[in-house]
Amino acid sequence: MYQPREHFQSGHRFGIEFGGAVLSFERVADVLRRQWPIIAACAGASLALVLVYLITAQPMYTANARIMMDTRQAQVLDKDSNTSSALIDTGYVDSQVEIINSDDLILSVVRRLKLTEDPEFNGSNPGLLSLIIGKVSSLFGSGEPASQERIEHAVVEQVQKNLRTERVLTTYVLSLNYRARTPDKAAKIANAIANAYLVGALEAKYQSTKRATEWLQQRSLELSEQASASDRAVQTFKAEHNIVGTSRGLMSEQQLSDLNTQLVQARAATAEAKARLDRIEAISDQDLAQPTVTDALNNSVITRLRAQYLDLQAQYADWSRRYGKTHLAAVNLANKMDELRKNIADELHRIGDAYRSDYEIAKSREASLEKNVKELVAQAGHTGQAEVKLRDLESAADTYRNLYNNFLEKLQSATQNQSFPLSEARLISTATNPDRKSSPRTVLALVGGLVGGLCLGFGVAFARELLSDVLRTPGEVEDELGVKCLGVLPDIRPSTKTGPSDLSRYVVDHPFSRFAETLRNIKVSIDVARLNREIKVIGIVSSLPKEGKTTVAANFAQLIALTGHRTVLIDGDLHTRSLTRELAPNAKSGLVEALNDPASLGYHVQRSKETGLDFLPSVVASRMVNSADVIGSKAMAELLKVLREHYEYIVIDLAPVMPVADSKAVSLLIDAMVYVIEWGQTTRSALQESVSGSEVLQKKLLGAVLNRANPKMLKRIEAYKGKHHNSYYVEHA
Repeated sequence: MYQPREHFQSGHRFGIEFGGAVLSFERVADVLRRQWPIIAACAGASLALVLVYLITAQPMYTANARIMMDTRQAQVLDKDSNTSSALIDTGYVDSQVEIINSDDLILSVVRRLKLTEDPEFNGSNPGLLSLIIGKVSSLFGSGEPASQERIEHAVVEQVQKNLRTERVLTTYVLSLNYRARTPDKAAKIANAIANAYLVGALEAKYQSTKRATEWLQQRSLELSEQASASDRAVQTFKAEHNIVGTSRGLMSEQQLSDLNTQLVQARAATAEAKARLDRIEAISDQDLAQPTVTDALNNSVITRLRAQYLDLQAQYADWSRRYGKTHLAAVNLANKMDELRKNIADELHRIGDAYRSDYEIAKSREASLEKNVKELVAQAGHTGQAEVKLRDLESAADTYRNLYNNFLEKLQSATQNQSFPLSEARLISTATNPDRKSSPRTVLALVGGLVGGLCLGFGVAFARELLSDVLRTPGEVEDELGVKCLGVLPDIRPSTKTGPSDLSRYVVDHPFSRFAETLRNIKVSIDVARLNREIKVIGIVSSLPKEGKTTVAANFAQLIALTGHRTVLIDGDLHTRSLTRELAPNAKSGLVEALNDPASLGYHVQRSKETGLDFLPSVVASRMVNSADVIGSKAMAELLKVLREHYEYIVIDLAPVMPVADSKAVSLLIDAMVYVIEWGQTTRSALQESVSGSEVLQKKLLGAVLNRANPKMLKRIEAYKGKHHNSYYVEHA
């Protein structure tokens, strides 16, 4: 049974297992030597494609602008801003990248710069590739002219294709790169996109502030009305229930405790109340905002309202001077000032009513102190209940007033932000005209093309080698068969230009050729083996027909005969008899007749006068059914015994192993076999199947020879031997 072989000289080779084959460094070198034209062709084709691309490609220029997200700008007017509040969420920065690439923002740039009229964008001057793509796309289109909206959308997509916006590492800086055919256009569009983004951010913030201002203004008006209504409810309730607070409590309680004192002071109180009433009536017609009115009354409510009025008046004067009296903020302040004047007037009227009530009370107290004592005692319980409700009313009034003040402050801040909007982004690097093109990059493209071509070439070369099932080197033969490769025979078949030639006598015509020297090496190997055992009968065999074994057998036998050794060549292929047609086409008898009568051998053998080679042809009228039995018969053994007595070398051209069984049948009668393998054609599978089918064939196998090697490829394979390796060979006679 055919057994797997160990790799030749595995102890001296280092490699890796790849696809079932050992890819050693020596194997790689062999592959490169054999396949370098393919590698060079792939590299050259790749470089040619790159050169075509570089010649036909449109040069592109890239302009860069940078935008920084900075919240400190927007906090200039915010008095509560601090350093920690200036941090921006990273998701916010990434969102700005999407805003810059958004369709609406790019569309605004397209319309502002009128890019739909630019030949680079409207397709009026397309390149060759774009023209072909456009023609193919038109075959699947509707054929209708594109609308303005579709044209703008197509330009927007093209701008977005050439635009690349990205965040610079982990900073708050956005890098905006735009590619165009000309440097000035790249810088122009990049700056336009950056400016459009900044303007859009300002507009968005202005609209947001405007909506907030309108809502705060409406809400402030509602709270102002509610606060005024609450204050009036408190004053009305006090008036209805005659509740007047003093430093020692309610008036009714004070009257009960100070009744005797009040009787003494009743007249003085009446006069004093009359004087206050006269005073309040005298100043009611004056300017309520004058300091004399406030100082004369010394009322805390009026003082507070006047202080607010003066603050608003100062702001109104400042804003009117800066933005004009018709500005929304100035108009709002004027309305607030009118409302405060109205509140001061209401408060003044309330004080007048209180003074008038005091005056009437003082008069009545003078007349009926004793009556009042009884009424105060009766009203003590009712006044307590009214005081509880009064506290509820005052709490509600304070709440509405505080809410109103808070909303008024927010309204003022929102109005300021609306009149002085600030963006959270600023341009830190304006795009300038690039001084060199960004694409195509000539050096990088050439290096990439070369590297890509080499990689492709290496891949194709190794794929051919690793996926190939044929043999091309002695090492592969030795690894496959486990026997020594006796040499590599070059292809000696004539080309169509030189015409036909007699290949069976090639060694005679070219005695110093490589073909002849390789056959001499086979003879030397046989002679060395003869030192240990008798080797006279040598079979030349191959796996399949047309592998050149007949030519090898004829030339090998003639080479031995030229050296003076008695040699006989036997045509042992009873099926094709190709050797007989070459050397003795007119023979009438041969091997079959000699098997019938070995004593008559001399009558069937033909001798070459030039080389002295004896040839035993095979003359058969038709193919023999029992050729294997004939070639392996006892008669054949007797014939070989007779030949051994007369010849030193007996060379037999045997039939191929795979098609017929003749070689296996005669293997027991043969001393050694030389296996002929066609270079680059015989597959490993065929070789394994042929050799593994016979244990006797394996034992008798002396060596193998690679036949019909491509001379040019052979030079590349053996380049490691040096340029003088073939100097001893003379291929022509």
